[in-house]
Amino acid sequence: MLLTRVNGQELVIMAIGERIKFIRNLRGMTQKYLGIAIGFDEKTADIRMAQYESGTRTPKEKLVTGLANALEVSPKALDVPEIDSHIGLIHTLFAIEDLYGLKINSIDGELCLTLDKTKTTTYLSMFDMFNAWQHEAEKLKRGEITKEGYDDWRYNYPRIEAERIKAQLDARRAEKNAKPTE
Repeated sequence: MLLTRVNGQELVIMAIGERIKFIRNLRGMTQKYLGIAIGFDEKTADIRMAQYESGTRTPKEKLVTGLANALEVSPKALDVPEIDSHIGLIHTLFAIEDLYGLKINSIDGELCLTLDKTKTTTYLSMFDMFNAWQHEAEKLKRGEITKEGYDDWRYNYPRIEAERIKAQLDARRAEKNAKPTE
């Protein structure tokens, strides 16, 4: 974790190495095990992983893909956009406003983020993604899934969601094909 000061305020910065470490620990893997799983020599696997996790070394895209595969997550789950500080986060949100129509609003005195319906294509796509996220978060709240299941969904989005939709469509097709025709 890196610390920086902006306007006299100390801010915490999470780097890709910390994401690797976080998800590795979530999966119950040692540094050595993960290093070997991505093809590092057994003698140096733990040292190499420690270097990536500490930020001494930064993994290239191909290695990030290998790490993601070994950790069974999307490479995007390891990629940390510029949200490492409050200032970085707000500018990321500003960029999302420009690109995707995300808007800051107030509902019943609470600040919230909403989607701009006038950006039709973007709105529909973002709505579907936010809706899927909210659905999974509600399942977690109701105890229908574990925190691990929720994290698995988040760290593998959109693959898991696409697989679910395909399974639902396949089930509907099978049901339709099983009905006798008159």
